[in-house]
Amino acid sequence: MFKAAESRKTGRLGSAISLLERIYHATVRNVRKSHGNAMVGLLLNVFQTVLLVGVFYIMFELLNMRRLAIRGDFLLYVMSGVFMFLTHTKAVGAVSGAEGPTSPMMKHAPMNTVISIMAAALSSLYLQVLSAAIVLWVYHAAVQPITIHNPAKTLGIFLLAWGSGATIGMVLLAAKPWWPSGVMMISTVYQRVNMIASGKMFVVNMLPGSMIGLFDWNPLFHCIDQARGAIFLNYEPRYTSLSYPVIVTLCCLMLGLMLEFYTRRHASLSWGAGK
Repeated sequence: MFKAAESRKTGRLGSAISLLERIYHATVRNVRKSHGNAMVGLLLNVFQTVLLVGVFYIMFELLNMRRLAIRGDFLLYVMSGVFMFLTHTKAVGAVSGAEGPTSPMMKHAPMNTVISIMAAALSSLYLQVLSAAIVLWVYHAAVQPITIHNPAKTLGIFLLAWGSGATIGMVLLAAKPWWPSGVMMISTVYQRVNMIASGKMFVVNMLPGSMIGLFDWNPLFHCIDQARGAIFLNYEPRYTSLSYPVIVTLCCLMLGLMLEFYTRRHASLSWGAGK
């Protein structure tokens, strides 16, 4: 990965292939961070997903909230919220925790922050897609067949939940060298608040207007509700839209790129001394 750069000039296609190759190797490195064995790391992620689905299923049963769910497969309703929530929050955590401009990894000539950010985001997406696919396949094969009304739209919203999380994480990553402890606290608080503010525990169409106003700032809130509209035939979201998370994603992407460029030009290795 870190071989000496060749002196000869390469064309645009060669440069693009070289960049993709470095992103691939950095992504593999990020995937293997959680565990030395990639398969064990994936199984741990699957176990975390199943555990969270089980916790929310039991909580719905104990609190008698099942009657408030969307008419259809109840466990699929629970999984739809959990999958979107994990994908979004894992992307925020992975990208905000990626190597920044002051990281020792940046001493290697082929490495840069763009590769670091892309690798963190893609490794998070890879693990969540595989985990969701395994859980859905096992449920479909071993418990009961599932039917998704609009699979293509569901997958698109799933990617939007990931993309919005990755771009929010990019803004946090760019701000981290200026205020490390504060940014880490903000990232943690945002991920914890999403346990409630994501809307995975309730049906938005059944909420009073005053409660919707508390959560509609959150792009994940819109993604989960819109995804349920794509998954269930008899549910049509009335208070959320896809345009809002798209706009938030684009704005955070532009802001993150500008902040990252500014931080990279002014970063100093001495910022991390003693931390």
